[in-house]
Amino acid sequence: MSARKLYIGRKIREIRDSHKATQSAFAERIGISTSYLNQIENNQRPVSASVLLALAENFQIDIGAMALGDDDRLLSAIAEALADPLFDGYKPSLQELKLVTQNAPSLAHALIACHQAYRRNSEQLASFDDALGRSSTLTEPSSYEEVRDFFHFVDNYIHELDLAAEKLAGKLGISERDTSAILPAYIEQAHKVRIVRAQPGEDIIRHFDPAARVLYFSPYSPPSTRNFQIAFQIAELEMEEEVSAIARRARFRSAEALEICKIGLRNYFAGALTLPYQAFLAAAKELRHDLELLAARFDASIEQVAHRLSTLQRPGLKGVPIFFARIDRAGNITKRHSAAKLQFARFGAACPLWNVHQAFEQPGRIIRQLAETPDGARYLCVATELTKGGGGFNAPQRRYAIALGCEVAYAGDFVYADKLDHGNRAAFDPIGISCRICERASCPQRAVPPLNRKLVVDHNRRGAVPYEIA
Repeated sequence: MSARKLYIGRKIREIRDSHKATQSAFAERIGISTSYLNQIENNQRPVSASVLLALAENFQIDIGAMALGDDDRLLSAIAEALADPLFDGYKPSLQELKLVTQNAPSLAHALIACHQAYRRNSEQLASFDDALGRSSTLTEPSSYEEVRDFFHFVDNYIHELDLAAEKLAGKLGISERDTSAILPAYIEQAHKVRIVRAQPGEDIIRHFDPAARVLYFSPYSPPSTRNFQIAFQIAELEMEEEVSAIARRARFRSAEALEICKIGLRNYFAGALTLPYQAFLAAAKELRHDLELLAARFDASIEQVAHRLSTLQRPGLKGVPIFFARIDRAGNITKRHSAAKLQFARFGAACPLWNVHQAFEQPGRIIRQLAETPDGARYLCVATELTKGGGGFNAPQRRYAIALGCEVAYAGDFVYADKLDHGNRAAFDPIGISCRICERASCPQRAVPPLNRKLVVDHNRRGAVPYEIA
């Protein structure tokens, strides 16, 4: 058990409320006094190991999940928001931030939403000064951003869909037989849907004709794409009630966001069906997270495997906490999730010192890096460039890079850590989250000054950047 003090009063109170127990009855059941329980629930005292064990024994609580304590994603997001010069003069302590995220998460989300609106407002003002006052939509998050944040804050794990997909995968024998043969046969038998190749000139990946019960695919799509898209169609045919209920519970601002979320939830089911949880988790451990071997074993793509690894967050059966991101050539993060401590910036591009940028210079290779962030946390980072084409020599190709990794404490579980000197701190490259919030004063790749630091300009002295950070 970690020696870190756990202040998880809100979680304890939620457990008690779910069992409709009074404080005195709940305290008696776990063997503590009512006054001690009251102090725990109000985060005046930490939870001891004996209390955690009593909770596990009496209420079937996952100690590992409880011991995670802080919601690092929410904590990181609110800390970044409060680092803005808008809050100059107010520097909350880590304990203050923890108390807010643990006891008033809705307030924390509201503050982050306000800050997002402010940032969008400021950035639009630079380009659309006279138009800003005429359009309130500029200060609202886009539908895509809303949905991205929804998945981010549920830890990119949807329990109902994951279990349903795993149950169907077991019934069909996925992970034991050829997925490319199983899924077309199942959708035809169960739903009377025929798989047909689209005409070569049609610019589609998937097209479903519900009236004719025909599912069209590009004739140039690889098997991994076809498998995933058939699984997506199965989700639409079998899981629509569950998908709609989950999306409605998110209370999105617009119907557009609701529909985008449904797409994301069907994609989640498709990934969970083609890469069923327990079989995939066991294979990841056996193969030490070797992306190429996992892709070959499950008839999947490298990106599908990397993304699935970041979703292995089932309570009581978690995988290694992994971060995952997809980055375009301009450095924009187009897909992101982190079950690890590392969190990605919500504004601006990725740190230029991160190895994911090197992947574009060495196509087809897996690039490894040992990296350290300004908070002293150290990571194993893996990146590779991917190209999606399929339309022949003259067709445009999409190029992007994916990155994944873990805290160095888990590096031994990855084949990519072999022969790296991860016990030597000097072997770690200093990286940041983004220039806007990075505190490193001497970085030669800095693009913009940090938001919460003052600048010193010396007209007689010039370094890598034309200012010094006070």
